[in-house]
Amino acid sequence: MSAPAQEAAPVSSTDDTVVLPVPARPATDDTPVRLPPRRRRVLQAAWTATLLSALLLGFVVYLTALSPLQEMHYQAAAYQTFRYQLAQATAPVGAAADGTPVAIVDIPRIGLHHVVVVEGTTGRDLMRGPGHRRDTALPGQAGVAVLFGRGASFGGPFGRLSELRVGDQIFVSTGQGQFTYTVNAYGDGGHPVRDAAPNRLVLTTSDSGWIPTSTVLVGARLDGDPQPNPGGRPAQVPADHALAQDTGALAAAQLWAAALLAAVVAATLAVRYWHRRAAYLAFAPVLAALLWACYENAAALLPNLY
Repeated sequence: MSAPAQEAAPVSSTDDTVVLPVPARPATDDTPVRLPPRRRRVLQAAWTATLLSALLLGFVVYLTALSPLQEMHYQAAAYQTFRYQLAQATAPVGAAADGTPVAIVDIPRIGLHHVVVVEGTTGRDLMRGPGHRRDTALPGQAGVAVLFGRGASFGGPFGRLSELRVGDQIFVSTGQGQFTYTVNAYGDGGHPVRDAAPNRLVLTTSDSGWIPTSTVLVGARLDGDPQPNPGGRPAQVPADHALAQDTGALAAAQLWAAALLAAVVAATLAVRYWHRRAAYLAFAPVLAALLWACYENAAALLPNLY
């Protein structure tokens, strides 16, 4: 007779706990991923190229869309200031500091109305509007007056200068009164305006296109008698030439670029070790202001008639 089947002993609650193998935890987003060195270099190069492209695109947007707003803001303030000076008979008629309003010009043919002319022709001066070449007479005075104006950026006040025709009139107001000029001659970089009239106005800008290679000149004769020229004007400087670059802005551009880089590093550290949203709110206006200053100084390094 076979032995009875042995029943399985029940598991007592006092038995040792059976330890089961724990499955491996899948990798999460927090798990650092090591990229091959070659792929890491490619990604770094791609990020660098993207950042540089964004900065260049931003500079183009600044020149085409934002610089005219900057010029309009200055023009609005300068117009009120100069009108007050005209009313008080305190507008400058001799040598003046760079950037000082010295005249108001109207050219109906090309839609230019109540545009303030400033003293000086550097790239930074012409960001404010047309500039008077400091070594020449003021409009309305005895002698030749020369005005520079940008053709594309910062509103391009002289962008339509080539549309002027013989007989068109130019109206100018200065501290010595109101004057009318009549267009009678043209020229360019290789052919200056030829006119024997002693009292003239010469308007200068860059040729058409976003990459200026030459200049456009329009000459006009003064109608009526001129006002006296007090003289005492400074000698011509390199910045007074057409298409000159304001090399003095290079040091300022480098300083602003260094400040922007330092702010970017500080913002990166703040995002990593501080509250991310608070870091964005704190550094966004700072970075925008520094980027604007960098673009403005970079624009000053371009040809002054651009």
